[in-house]
Amino acid sequence: MNEKRIFGAVLTVLGIIGLIYAAILFVNTQGGNRDIRALCIYGALGLIFFIAGIGLVKTTSDESK
Repeated sequence: MNEKRIFGAVLTVLGIIGLIYAAILFVNTQGGNRDIRALCIYGALGLIFFIAGIGLVKTTSDESK
């Protein structure tokens, strides 16, 4: 199997986990400074990982041997 596709899938899963965690923080936030900062960090990292993983899976071609 192609290592790039596996790495893309791992990045995508990490991105989904980060976005879900950011959503949980958003629901449970009290409006404190630390809550908003953590929400922004996890949301941004989750989005970056998710987009990078999807892009890597999409652009990697399958080569059968």
